[in-house]
Amino acid sequence: MKLRTRFGRVEDTSPYPAPEEVYNWRIWAMMLSASMAAGMFGYDGAFIGSTLKLPAFKAAFGLNDERGAKVLAGLSSHIVSTFQAGCFVGTLTTYPLVERIGIRKCLFLASLIFNLGVVLQMAGKGSLAMIYAGRALTGVGVGNSYYVGPAYVSMNSPPAVRGRMVGLLETVYQAFGVVGFWICYGTNRNISPLSDAQWRIPVGLQFIPGVLLAVLMATQPEAPRWSIANGKREQGIRDLCYLRNLTPDHPYIAFEIQQIDEQLASERAGAGSSKFTDKLREAFGKRNRSRLAIGLAMMLFQNLSGINALNYYSATLIGNIGFKGTDVSLLATGVYGLEKALITLIFMTFFVDSVGRRKALILGSIGAATGMLYLGIYTNVADTFNSTPPRDAGAIFGLVAFYWYTLHYAYSWNGIPFMFCAEVFGNNIRMLCMTMTTCMQWIAQFMIVYSLPYMVVSIKSYTFIFFGVCTLAACAFTYLFVPETKGVVLEDMDVLFNARGLAPHQMKAFHQIMSTRAHDTVVAQGVTTVTNNEARHLHSDDTSGGDKSKHDGGEVRYDTSSP
Repeated sequence: MKLRTRFGRVEDTSPYPAPEEVYNWRIWAMMLSASMAAGMFGYDGAFIGSTLKLPAFKAAFGLNDERGAKVLAGLSSHIVSTFQAGCFVGTLTTYPLVERIGIRKCLFLASLIFNLGVVLQMAGKGSLAMIYAGRALTGVGVGNSYYVGPAYVSMNSPPAVRGRMVGLLETVYQAFGVVGFWICYGTNRNISPLSDAQWRIPVGLQFIPGVLLAVLMATQPEAPRWSIANGKREQGIRDLCYLRNLTPDHPYIAFEIQQIDEQLASERAGAGSSKFTDKLREAFGKRNRSRLAIGLAMMLFQNLSGINALNYYSATLIGNIGFKGTDVSLLATGVYGLEKALITLIFMTFFVDSVGRRKALILGSIGAATGMLYLGIYTNVADTFNSTPPRDAGAIFGLVAFYWYTLHYAYSWNGIPFMFCAEVFGNNIRMLCMTMTTCMQWIAQFMIVYSLPYMVVSIKSYTFIFFGVCTLAACAFTYLFVPETKGVVLEDMDVLFNARGLAPHQMKAFHQIMSTRAHDTVVAQGVTTVTNNEARHLHSDDTSGGDKSKHDGGEVRYDTSSP
Protein backbone atom coordinates (compact mmCIF):
# COMPACT_ATOMS: atom_id res chain seq x y z
CA MET A 1 0.00 0.00 0.00
CA LYS A 2 1.38 3.41 -1.00
CA LEU A 3 0.56 6.64 0.81
CA ARG A 4 1.51 10.26 0.28
CA THR A 5 2.04 11.95 3.63
CA ARG A 6 3.26 15.39 4.59
CA PHE A 7 6.69 13.80 5.17
CA GLY A 8 6.93 12.07 1.79
CA ARG A 9 5.79 8.90 0.10
CA VAL A 10 5.35 5.81 2.27
CA GLU A 11 5.12 2.27 0.94
CA ASP A 12 3.71 -0.18 3.49
CA THR A 13 4.22 -3.78 2.31
CA SER A 14 3.27 -5.43 5.61
CA PRO A 15 0.07 -7.49 6.02
CA TYR A 16 -1.06 -4.90 8.60
CA PRO A 17 -0.81 -1.45 6.95
CA ALA A 18 -0.76 1.53 9.30
CA PRO A 19 -3.30 4.34 8.87
CA GLU A 20 -2.15 7.68 7.56
CA GLU A 21 -2.34 9.34 10.99
CA VAL A 22 0.63 7.27 12.15
CA TYR A 23 3.00 9.20 9.87
CA ASN A 24 2.85 12.43 11.85
CA TRP A 25 5.30 15.05 13.09
CA ARG A 26 5.62 13.39 16.50
CA ILE A 27 7.58 10.39 15.28
CA TRP A 28 9.97 12.69 13.43
CA ALA A 29 10.43 14.85 16.53
CA MET A 30 11.14 11.66 18.46
CA MET A 31 13.79 10.64 15.93
CA LEU A 32 15.39 14.11 15.88
CA SER A 33 15.61 14.24 19.68
CA ALA A 34 17.34 10.85 19.95
CA SER A 35 19.58 11.70 16.99
CA MET A 36 21.66 14.07 19.11
CA ALA A 37 23.34 10.90 20.41
CA ALA A 38 24.54 10.36 16.85
CA GLY A 39 25.49 14.04 16.67
CA MET A 40 27.83 13.68 19.67
CA PHE A 41 29.55 10.72 18.04
CA GLY A 42 29.67 12.29 14.58
CA TYR A 43 31.28 15.51 15.71
CA ASP A 44 33.96 13.65 17.67
CA GLY A 45 34.81 11.41 14.74
CA ALA A 46 35.38 14.46 12.57
CA PHE A 47 36.99 17.09 14.75
CA ILE A 48 39.62 15.13 16.68
CA GLY A 49 41.70 13.91 13.73
CA SER A 50 41.79 17.39 12.20
CA THR A 51 42.42 19.04 15.59
CA LEU A 52 45.54 16.91 16.03
CA LYS A 53 46.86 18.61 12.87
CA LEU A 54 46.27 22.17 14.12
CA PRO A 55 49.52 24.00 14.94
CA ALA A 56 48.10 25.46 18.17
CA PHE A 57 47.12 22.00 19.47
CA LYS A 58 50.53 20.59 18.59
CA ALA A 59 52.24 23.44 20.41
CA ALA A 60 49.96 23.22 23.47
CA PHE A 61 50.48 19.48 23.97
CA GLY A 62 54.00 18.93 22.71
CA LEU A 63 53.15 17.06 19.49
CA ASN A 64 56.20 18.44 17.67
CA ASP A 65 57.77 16.77 14.64
CA GLU A 66 61.16 16.50 16.33
CA ARG A 67 59.79 13.83 18.66
CA GLY A 68 59.91 11.32 15.81
CA ALA A 69 57.31 9.62 13.64
CA LYS A 70 56.76 6.59 15.88
CA VAL A 71 56.42 8.66 19.05
CA LEU A 72 53.90 10.98 17.36
CA ALA A 73 52.03 7.99 15.99
CA GLY A 74 51.79 6.58 19.50
CA LEU A 75 50.55 9.85 21.02
CA SER A 76 47.96 10.30 18.24
CA SER A 77 46.67 6.75 18.62
CA HIS A 78 46.41 7.17 22.41
CA ILE A 79 44.46 10.45 22.14
CA VAL A 80 42.04 9.07 19.57
CA SER A 81 41.60 5.54 20.89
CA THR A 82 40.99 6.61 24.50
CA PHE A 83 37.57 7.69 23.24
CA GLN A 84 36.80 4.18 21.90
CA ALA A 85 37.84 2.65 25.22
CA GLY A 86 35.38 4.97 26.98
CA CYS A 87 32.67 4.03 24.48
CA PHE A 88 33.18 0.36 25.25
CA VAL A 89 32.84 0.97 28.99
CA GLY A 90 29.80 3.19 28.44
CA THR A 91 28.03 0.55 26.37
CA LEU A 92 28.88 -2.27 28.74
CA THR A 93 27.57 -0.44 31.81
CA THR A 94 24.41 0.88 30.17
CA TYR A 95 22.53 -2.41 29.83
CA PRO A 96 21.69 -2.81 33.55
CA LEU A 97 20.71 0.88 33.68
CA VAL A 98 18.33 0.48 30.73
CA GLU A 99 16.70 -2.51 32.41
CA ARG A 100 16.23 -0.53 35.62
CA ILE A 101 15.53 3.11 34.65
CA GLY A 102 14.58 3.00 30.96
CA ILE A 103 15.99 4.35 27.71
CA ARG A 104 14.99 7.99 28.12
CA LYS A 105 16.75 8.46 31.47
CA CYS A 106 19.85 6.73 30.13
CA LEU A 107 20.07 9.35 27.38
CA PHE A 108 19.92 12.11 30.02
CA LEU A 109 22.74 10.44 31.95
CA ALA A 110 24.79 10.12 28.76
CA SER A 111 24.46 13.85 28.12
CA LEU A 112 25.71 14.68 31.64
CA ILE A 113 28.78 12.43 31.38
CA PHE A 114 29.61 13.63 27.87
CA ASN A 115 29.51 17.30 28.84
CA LEU A 116 31.69 16.65 31.89
CA GLY A 117 34.26 15.13 29.55
CA VAL A 118 34.19 18.23 27.35
CA VAL A 119 34.84 20.41 30.41
CA LEU A 120 37.96 18.38 31.25
CA GLN A 121 39.27 18.69 27.70
CA MET A 122 38.72 22.44 27.68
CA ALA A 123 40.59 22.77 30.99
CA GLY A 124 43.47 20.57 29.89
CA LYS A 125 45.94 22.97 28.27
CA GLY A 126 49.36 21.36 28.27
CA SER A 127 48.13 18.26 30.10
CA LEU A 128 47.68 15.16 27.99
CA ALA A 129 46.33 13.42 31.11
CA MET A 130 43.36 15.83 31.14
CA ILE A 131 42.80 15.23 27.44
CA TYR A 132 42.85 11.47 27.99
CA ALA A 133 40.43 11.72 30.94
CA GLY A 134 38.09 14.04 29.06
CA ARG A 135 38.04 11.87 25.96
CA ALA A 136 37.41 8.78 28.08
CA LEU A 137 34.34 10.45 29.64
CA THR A 138 32.99 11.70 26.32
CA GLY A 139 33.47 8.14 25.10
CA VAL A 140 31.42 6.80 28.02
CA GLY A 141 28.65 9.25 27.15
CA VAL A 142 28.67 8.30 23.47
CA GLY A 143 28.89 4.60 24.29
CA ASN A 144 25.75 4.97 26.38
CA SER A 145 23.71 7.16 24.04
CA TYR A 146 24.71 5.76 20.64
CA TYR A 147 23.85 2.31 21.93
CA VAL A 148 20.32 3.12 23.13
CA GLY A 149 19.47 5.84 20.59
CA PRO A 150 18.95 3.55 17.56
CA ALA A 151 17.02 1.08 19.72
CA TYR A 152 14.74 3.87 20.96
CA VAL A 153 13.97 5.02 17.41
CA SER A 154 13.53 1.48 16.08
CA MET A 155 11.13 0.53 18.87
CA ASN A 156 8.99 3.62 18.30
CA SER A 157 8.91 3.70 14.47
CA PRO A 158 6.14 2.34 12.21
CA PRO A 159 7.51 -0.61 10.16
CA ALA A 160 7.16 1.12 6.79
CA VAL A 161 9.51 3.97 7.77
CA ARG A 162 11.64 2.25 10.42
CA GLY A 163 14.63 1.94 8.11
CA ARG A 164 14.36 5.57 7.06
CA MET A 165 14.11 6.83 10.62
CA VAL A 166 16.96 4.76 12.06
CA GLY A 167 18.99 5.60 8.96
CA LEU A 168 18.42 9.31 9.51
CA LEU A 169 20.33 8.97 12.78
CA GLU A 170 23.31 8.24 10.58
CA THR A 171 22.51 11.37 8.57
CA VAL A 172 22.66 13.47 11.74
CA TYR A 173 25.94 11.73 12.58
CA GLN A 174 27.30 12.78 9.20
CA ALA A 175 25.93 16.32 9.47
CA PHE A 176 27.76 16.92 12.72
CA GLY A 177 30.80 15.31 11.15
CA VAL A 178 30.71 17.91 8.37
CA VAL A 179 30.56 20.66 10.99
CA GLY A 180 33.56 19.15 12.76
CA PHE A 181 35.66 18.96 9.60
CA TRP A 182 34.91 22.51 8.47
CA ILE A 183 35.28 24.07 11.92
CA CYS A 184 38.86 22.79 12.02
CA TYR A 185 39.48 24.05 8.50
CA GLY A 186 38.08 27.46 9.41
CA THR A 187 40.06 27.82 12.62
CA ASN A 188 43.25 26.81 10.82
CA ARG A 189 42.64 29.45 8.14
CA ASN A 190 41.39 32.33 10.30
CA ILE A 191 42.82 31.99 13.81
CA SER A 192 46.48 32.47 14.64
CA PRO A 193 48.41 29.28 15.48
CA LEU A 194 49.73 31.18 18.50
CA SER A 195 46.24 31.42 19.98
CA ASP A 196 44.69 28.66 22.08
CA ALA A 197 41.34 29.58 20.51
CA GLN A 198 42.44 27.66 17.40
CA TRP A 199 42.00 24.35 19.23
CA ARG A 200 39.60 25.36 22.02
CA ILE A 201 36.81 26.30 19.58
CA PRO A 202 36.53 22.87 17.91
CA VAL A 203 36.87 21.15 21.29
CA GLY A 204 34.26 23.38 22.95
CA LEU A 205 31.66 22.92 20.21
CA GLN A 206 31.13 19.38 21.48
CA PHE A 207 28.77 21.03 23.98
CA ILE A 208 26.17 21.67 21.25
CA PRO A 209 25.02 18.08 20.62
CA GLY A 210 25.70 17.15 24.25
CA VAL A 211 23.33 19.79 25.62
CA LEU A 212 20.75 19.37 22.84
CA LEU A 213 20.38 15.66 23.67
CA ALA A 214 19.13 16.44 27.18
CA VAL A 215 16.97 19.40 26.16
CA LEU A 216 15.18 17.61 23.30
CA MET A 217 14.72 14.29 25.10
CA ALA A 218 12.92 16.18 27.88
CA THR A 219 10.04 16.56 25.42
CA GLN A 220 9.84 12.85 24.48
CA PRO A 221 8.10 9.83 26.06
CA GLU A 222 9.68 6.57 27.15
CA ALA A 223 9.56 3.80 24.53
CA PRO A 224 6.08 2.21 24.84
CA ARG A 225 7.47 -1.30 24.30
CA TRP A 226 9.86 -0.80 27.22
CA SER A 227 7.08 0.53 29.46
CA ILE A 228 4.70 -2.35 28.69
CA ALA A 229 7.46 -4.92 29.18
CA ASN A 230 8.37 -3.40 32.56
CA GLY A 231 4.92 -3.29 34.15
CA LYS A 232 3.97 0.27 33.16
CA ARG A 233 1.22 -0.75 30.79
CA GLU A 234 -1.06 2.29 31.06
CA GLN A 235 1.84 4.68 30.53
CA GLY A 236 3.04 2.62 27.57
CA ILE A 237 -0.39 2.71 25.91
CA ARG A 238 -0.69 6.47 26.44
CA ASP A 239 2.76 7.03 24.92
CA LEU A 240 1.98 4.74 21.98
CA CYS A 241 -1.25 6.67 21.28
CA TYR A 242 0.71 9.93 21.46
CA LEU A 243 3.37 8.76 19.00
CA ARG A 244 0.81 7.25 16.60
CA ASN A 245 -1.58 10.23 16.90
CA LEU A 246 -4.46 7.77 17.44
CA THR A 247 -7.04 7.25 20.18
CA PRO A 248 -6.75 4.29 22.60
CA ASP A 249 -9.78 2.59 21.03
CA HIS A 250 -8.38 2.72 17.48
CA PRO A 251 -8.01 -0.79 15.99
CA TYR A 252 -4.39 -0.17 14.93
CA ILE A 253 -3.45 0.63 18.54
CA ALA A 254 -5.17 -2.61 19.60
CA PHE A 255 -3.21 -4.47 16.91
CA GLU A 256 0.17 -3.06 18.01
CA ILE A 257 -0.50 -3.73 21.68
CA GLN A 258 -1.53 -7.30 20.95
CA GLN A 259 1.58 -7.86 18.86
CA ILE A 260 3.72 -6.57 21.75
CA ASP A 261 1.85 -8.73 24.27
CA GLU A 262 2.18 -11.87 22.16
CA GLN A 263 5.88 -11.35 21.59
CA LEU A 264 6.47 -10.73 25.30
CA ALA A 265 4.51 -13.84 26.21
CA SER A 266 6.48 -15.90 23.71
CA GLU A 267 9.82 -14.54 24.91
CA ARG A 268 9.00 -15.08 28.58
CA ALA A 269 7.85 -18.61 27.87
CA GLY A 270 11.13 -19.32 26.08
CA ALA A 271 13.39 -17.60 28.58
CA GLY A 272 11.66 -18.89 31.70
CA SER A 273 12.21 -15.62 33.65
CA SER A 274 13.54 -12.09 33.34
CA LYS A 275 16.85 -12.91 35.08
CA PHE A 276 20.05 -11.85 33.35
CA THR A 277 21.33 -15.42 33.08
CA ASP A 278 18.10 -16.52 31.41
CA LYS A 279 18.25 -13.62 28.97
CA LEU A 280 21.86 -14.45 28.20
CA ARG A 281 20.88 -18.07 27.59
CA GLU A 282 18.11 -16.90 25.27
CA ALA A 283 20.44 -14.55 23.37
CA PHE A 284 22.80 -17.45 22.60
CA GLY A 285 19.97 -19.94 22.16
CA LYS A 286 18.88 -21.58 18.96
CA ARG A 287 16.30 -18.90 18.09
CA ASN A 288 18.67 -15.95 18.37
CA ARG A 289 22.29 -16.96 18.02
CA SER A 290 22.37 -16.60 14.24
CA ARG A 291 21.09 -13.01 14.51
CA LEU A 292 23.64 -12.23 17.21
CA ALA A 293 26.49 -13.72 15.17
CA ILE A 294 25.47 -11.71 12.09
CA GLY A 295 25.22 -8.51 14.14
CA LEU A 296 28.67 -9.01 15.66
CA ALA A 297 30.19 -9.79 12.26
CA MET A 298 28.57 -6.74 10.65
CA MET A 299 30.06 -4.43 13.28
CA LEU A 300 33.47 -6.00 12.73
CA PHE A 301 33.27 -5.71 8.94
CA GLN A 302 32.09 -2.11 9.19
CA ASN A 303 35.40 -1.19 10.80
CA LEU A 304 37.54 -3.50 8.67
CA SER A 305 36.31 -1.56 5.64
CA GLY A 306 38.62 1.22 6.82
CA ILE A 307 36.05 3.95 7.41
CA ASN A 308 37.20 4.88 10.89
CA ALA A 309 40.75 5.06 9.61
CA LEU A 310 39.49 7.78 7.28
CA ASN A 311 37.25 9.43 9.89
CA TYR A 312 40.03 9.95 12.40
CA TYR A 313 43.09 10.21 10.16
CA SER A 314 41.71 11.44 6.82
CA ALA A 315 44.02 14.47 6.82
CA THR A 316 47.02 12.15 7.26
CA LEU A 317 45.91 9.64 4.61
CA ILE A 318 45.07 12.35 2.06
CA GLY A 319 48.56 13.70 2.61
CA ASN A 320 49.93 10.24 1.86
CA ILE A 321 48.41 10.21 -1.63
CA GLY A 322 50.25 13.39 -2.51
CA PHE A 323 48.16 16.29 -1.16
CA LYS A 324 50.48 17.69 1.48
CA GLY A 325 50.10 20.72 3.71
CA THR A 326 47.75 21.31 6.64
CA ASP A 327 45.44 23.62 4.69
CA VAL A 328 45.19 21.34 1.65
CA SER A 329 44.63 18.15 3.63
CA LEU A 330 42.01 19.77 5.86
CA LEU A 331 40.16 21.11 2.80
CA ALA A 332 40.12 17.66 1.19
CA THR A 333 38.97 16.21 4.51
CA GLY A 334 36.10 18.70 4.66
CA VAL A 335 34.94 17.70 1.18
CA TYR A 336 35.09 14.05 2.28
CA GLY A 337 32.83 14.75 5.24
CA LEU A 338 30.38 16.78 3.15
CA GLU A 339 30.12 14.03 0.54
CA LYS A 340 29.53 11.36 3.17
CA ALA A 341 26.77 13.41 4.77
CA LEU A 342 24.93 14.20 1.52
CA ILE A 343 25.00 10.64 0.19
CA THR A 344 23.82 9.27 3.54
CA LEU A 345 20.99 11.83 3.69
CA ILE A 346 19.78 11.06 0.17
CA PHE A 347 19.89 7.28 0.56
CA MET A 348 18.39 7.12 4.05
CA THR A 349 15.61 9.56 3.16
CA PHE A 350 14.52 8.20 -0.22
CA PHE A 351 15.91 4.71 -0.84
CA VAL A 352 16.63 2.61 2.25
CA ASP A 353 13.04 1.38 2.61
CA SER A 354 12.69 0.67 -1.13
CA VAL A 355 16.14 -0.61 -2.10
CA GLY A 356 16.51 -2.38 1.23
CA ARG A 357 19.48 -3.25 3.41
CA ARG A 358 20.92 -6.35 1.73
CA LYS A 359 21.28 -5.02 -1.81
CA ALA A 360 22.84 -1.78 -0.58
CA LEU A 361 25.44 -3.67 1.48
CA ILE A 362 26.44 -5.87 -1.47
CA LEU A 363 26.73 -3.05 -4.02
CA GLY A 364 28.41 -0.75 -1.52
CA SER A 365 31.03 -3.38 -0.63
CA ILE A 366 32.05 -3.82 -4.27
CA GLY A 367 32.29 -0.08 -4.92
CA ALA A 368 34.18 0.72 -1.72
CA ALA A 369 36.64 -2.15 -2.23
CA THR A 370 37.61 -0.92 -5.72
CA GLY A 371 38.41 2.52 -4.32
CA MET A 372 40.58 1.14 -1.52
CA LEU A 373 42.43 -1.25 -3.82
CA TYR A 374 43.29 1.55 -6.26
CA LEU A 375 44.67 3.64 -3.39
CA GLY A 376 46.83 0.72 -2.30
CA ILE A 377 48.17 0.08 -5.79
CA TYR A 378 48.80 3.75 -6.60
CA THR A 379 50.56 4.60 -3.33
CA ASN A 380 52.73 1.50 -3.70
CA VAL A 381 53.74 2.22 -7.30
CA ALA A 382 54.30 5.96 -6.72
CA ASP A 383 55.95 5.35 -3.32
CA THR A 384 53.93 8.23 -1.87
CA PHE A 385 54.59 7.22 1.75
CA ASN A 386 58.31 7.88 1.33
CA SER A 387 58.25 10.83 -1.04
CA THR A 388 55.93 13.55 -2.31
CA PRO A 389 54.70 12.54 -5.78
CA PRO A 390 53.76 15.07 -8.47
CA ARG A 391 50.08 15.94 -8.68
CA ASP A 392 49.71 14.10 -11.95
CA ALA A 393 46.77 12.07 -13.27
CA GLY A 394 47.59 9.20 -10.91
CA ALA A 395 47.47 11.43 -7.83
CA ILE A 396 44.26 13.14 -8.92
CA PHE A 397 42.65 9.79 -9.65
CA GLY A 398 43.82 8.69 -6.20
CA LEU A 399 41.79 11.52 -4.69
CA VAL A 400 38.86 10.50 -6.88
CA ALA A 401 39.23 6.91 -5.60
CA PHE A 402 39.16 8.29 -2.05
CA TYR A 403 35.82 9.96 -2.75
CA TRP A 404 34.58 6.95 -4.76
CA TYR A 405 35.13 4.78 -1.70
CA THR A 406 33.26 7.33 0.42
CA LEU A 407 30.29 7.36 -1.98
CA HIS A 408 29.75 3.61 -1.80
CA TYR A 409 30.44 3.28 1.89
CA ALA A 410 28.02 6.12 2.75
CA TYR A 411 24.90 4.40 1.46
CA SER A 412 25.81 0.93 2.69
CA TRP A 413 28.01 0.09 5.66
CA ASN A 414 27.75 3.59 7.10
CA GLY A 415 24.41 3.12 8.85
CA ILE A 416 22.90 -0.23 7.93
CA PRO A 417 24.77 -2.34 10.54
CA PHE A 418 23.32 -0.22 13.36
CA MET A 419 19.90 -0.33 11.68
CA PHE A 420 20.07 -4.12 11.41
CA CYS A 421 21.01 -4.60 15.06
CA ALA A 422 18.30 -2.20 16.23
CA GLU A 423 15.50 -4.11 14.50
CA VAL A 424 16.21 -7.87 14.45
CA PHE A 425 16.31 -8.88 18.13
CA GLY A 426 13.28 -9.73 20.26
CA ASN A 427 12.01 -7.17 22.76
CA ASN A 428 13.05 -9.25 25.77
CA ILE A 429 16.71 -9.44 24.73
CA ARG A 430 17.02 -6.46 22.36
CA MET A 431 19.06 -4.30 24.72
CA LEU A 432 21.27 -7.20 25.83
CA CYS A 433 22.06 -8.20 22.24
CA MET A 434 22.63 -4.59 21.24
CA THR A 435 25.03 -4.28 24.15
CA MET A 436 27.10 -7.09 22.70
CA THR A 437 26.99 -5.86 19.09
CA THR A 438 27.74 -2.27 20.08
CA CYS A 439 30.65 -3.42 22.25
CA MET A 440 31.97 -5.24 19.19
CA GLN A 441 31.71 -1.94 17.29
CA TRP A 442 33.85 -0.16 19.88
CA ILE A 443 36.37 -3.00 20.16
CA ALA A 444 36.80 -3.11 16.39
CA GLN A 445 36.97 0.66 16.18
CA PHE A 446 39.56 0.81 18.97
CA MET A 447 41.58 -1.86 17.18
CA ILE A 448 41.59 0.09 13.91
CA VAL A 449 42.18 3.63 15.18
CA TYR A 450 44.87 2.49 17.60
CA SER A 451 46.65 0.43 14.96
CA LEU A 452 46.39 2.78 12.00
CA PRO A 453 49.25 5.18 12.87
CA TYR A 454 51.53 2.17 13.27
CA MET A 455 50.22 0.57 10.05
CA VAL A 456 50.95 3.76 8.12
CA VAL A 457 54.52 3.80 9.45
CA SER A 458 55.14 0.05 9.05
CA ILE A 459 53.22 -1.43 6.08
CA LYS A 460 52.44 1.88 4.30
CA SER A 461 50.43 1.34 1.08
CA TYR A 462 49.38 -2.17 2.09
CA THR A 463 47.15 -0.48 4.67
CA PHE A 464 44.74 0.39 1.83
CA ILE A 465 45.00 -3.09 0.31
CA PHE A 466 44.20 -4.68 3.66
CA PHE A 467 40.99 -2.65 3.98
CA GLY A 468 40.03 -3.37 0.37
CA VAL A 469 40.33 -7.14 0.80
CA CYS A 470 38.34 -7.02 4.03
CA THR A 471 35.56 -5.10 2.26
CA LEU A 472 35.35 -7.77 -0.45
CA ALA A 473 35.03 -10.38 2.31
CA ALA A 474 32.16 -8.30 3.74
CA CYS A 475 30.39 -8.54 0.37
CA ALA A 476 30.56 -12.35 0.38
CA PHE A 477 29.42 -12.47 3.99
CA THR A 478 26.37 -10.30 3.24
CA TYR A 479 25.27 -12.42 0.29
CA LEU A 480 25.48 -15.64 2.25
CA PHE A 481 24.22 -14.68 5.70
CA VAL A 482 22.31 -11.36 5.78
CA PRO A 483 18.62 -11.61 4.78
CA GLU A 484 16.54 -8.60 3.80
CA THR A 485 14.66 -7.02 6.74
CA LYS A 486 12.97 -4.03 5.10
CA GLY A 487 9.27 -3.83 5.93
CA VAL A 488 9.39 -6.80 8.31
CA VAL A 489 7.37 -6.19 11.47
CA LEU A 490 9.60 -6.43 14.56
CA GLU A 491 7.45 -9.24 15.93
CA ASP A 492 7.98 -11.25 12.70
CA MET A 493 11.78 -11.26 12.82
CA ASP A 494 11.64 -14.68 14.49
CA VAL A 495 9.89 -16.08 11.43
CA LEU A 496 12.55 -14.71 9.07
CA PHE A 497 15.62 -15.80 11.02
CA ASN A 498 14.30 -19.16 12.15
CA ALA A 499 13.90 -20.30 8.55
CA ARG A 500 16.54 -22.84 7.57
CA GLY A 501 19.39 -22.30 5.13
CA LEU A 502 21.48 -19.35 3.97
CA ALA A 503 20.05 -15.86 3.48
CA PRO A 504 18.54 -16.40 -0.02
CA HIS A 505 16.66 -19.49 1.21
CA GLN A 506 15.53 -17.71 4.40
CA MET A 507 13.99 -14.87 2.41
CA LYS A 508 12.17 -17.24 0.07
CA ALA A 509 10.76 -19.25 2.99
CA PHE A 510 9.73 -16.08 4.83
CA HIS A 511 7.76 -14.69 1.89
CA GLN A 512 6.00 -18.03 1.48
CA ILE A 513 5.02 -18.07 5.16
CA MET A 514 3.79 -14.46 5.03
CA SER A 515 1.74 -15.12 1.89
CA THR A 516 0.17 -18.21 3.45
CA ARG A 517 -0.59 -16.33 6.66
CA ALA A 518 -2.23 -13.45 4.79
CA HIS A 519 -4.29 -15.85 2.67
CA ASP A 520 -5.41 -17.86 5.70
CA THR A 521 -6.40 -14.65 7.50
CA VAL A 522 -8.58 -13.56 4.57
CA VAL A 523 -10.23 -16.98 4.27
CA ALA A 524 -10.77 -17.61 7.97
CA GLN A 525 -11.59 -14.11 9.18
CA GLY A 526 -12.94 -12.41 6.07
CA VAL A 527 -10.68 -9.42 6.70
CA THR A 528 -8.86 -7.13 4.34
CA THR A 529 -5.11 -7.47 4.18
CA VAL A 530 -2.30 -6.16 2.07
CA THR A 531 0.13 -8.37 0.21
CA ASN A 532 2.43 -7.62 -2.70
CA ASN A 533 1.60 -3.88 -2.43
CA GLU A 534 -2.11 -4.38 -3.35
CA ALA A 535 -5.07 -3.47 -1.14
CA ARG A 536 -7.86 -6.07 -1.16
CA HIS A 537 -10.97 -4.21 -0.09
CA LEU A 538 -14.10 -5.69 1.38
CA HIS A 539 -17.39 -4.97 -0.37
CA SER A 540 -19.28 -2.10 1.19
CA ASP A 541 -22.17 -4.42 2.09
CA ASP A 542 -19.96 -6.77 4.14
CA THR A 543 -21.63 -7.41 7.48
CA SER A 544 -19.01 -9.56 9.18
CA GLY A 545 -17.72 -8.47 12.61
CA GLY A 546 -14.48 -6.69 13.39
CA ASP A 547 -12.98 -3.21 13.52
CA LYS A 548 -12.39 -1.15 10.42
CA SER A 549 -10.30 1.89 9.61
CA LYS A 550 -10.51 4.13 6.56
CA HIS A 551 -7.29 3.94 4.57
CA ASP A 552 -6.45 5.23 1.07
CA GLY A 553 -10.00 5.26 -0.16
CA GLY A 554 -10.86 1.73 1.01
CA GLU A 555 -11.51 -0.04 4.26
CA VAL A 556 -8.73 -1.92 6.01
CA ARG A 557 -9.57 -4.27 8.84
CA TYR A 558 -7.00 -4.99 11.55
CA ASP A 559 -7.20 -8.56 12.70
CA THR A 560 -6.49 -8.61 16.43
CA SER A 561 -6.50 -12.38 16.68
CA SER A 562 -3.20 -14.28 16.57
CA PRO A 563 -1.97 -14.33 12.96
